[in-house]
Amino acid sequence: MHLFFSTPVWINEINNYESINTELKNYIYKEKEKNPEGTKKSNVNGWHSDELDLKNENLKNFISEISKNIGSAIKDMNWDLDTQIVKITSMWSIINNKGAFNEKHHHGNSALSAAYYVKAEQNAGNIVFYDPRQANVFHHPTSKDVNTVNAQVQSVTPKAGTLVLFPSYLEHKVNANLSNEERIVISFNVGLIRKKDLL
Repeated sequence: MHLFFSTPVWINEINNYESINTELKNYIYKEKEKNPEGTKKSNVNGWHSDELDLKNENLKNFISEISKNIGSAIKDMNWDLDTQIVKITSMWSIINNKGAFNEKHHHGNSALSAAYYVKAEQNAGNIVFYDPRQANVFHHPTSKDVNTVNAQVQSVTPKAGTLVLFPSYLEHKVNANLSNEERIVISFNVGLIRKKDLL
């Protein structure tokens, strides 16, 4: 058997996540104080920040760490870095209290997207990914057991310090937070921009 048209998802624990998460929590709480209403995107009953300032000193260590993971994913994809540059194009934070969730969506006009868990207790709400192959949705025979070949849905259980990178076209949602603790995530998009477009 050969796997054609597989969809990669990279799941890694970043280095020094305890100290980085402390920095991020403080920064995110300050952002929430400045804009307690937040903005409405895919979030239901949760708080969604405006776009974060990528030059903010509080994000420096975090961006430095995740850059290594982004680089590994791009190397796996064999994307041409002679003609393109890699850029984090947007970043935001979401806080889901008990019962909050995020509706099914995808991130258009980007190459990669990510969820990084600043805080996630047990039952905080899995991120759920959907098979992107439309033909598979129209007709799907019944399976005896779900496996990596026949599954139409896959999920990742959040854990503090874990970075989940995935192609931006991959539809996903976040299940309801069933814990009594906040679920805090930073999400971002990565683009590959042609160098000639920067001239």
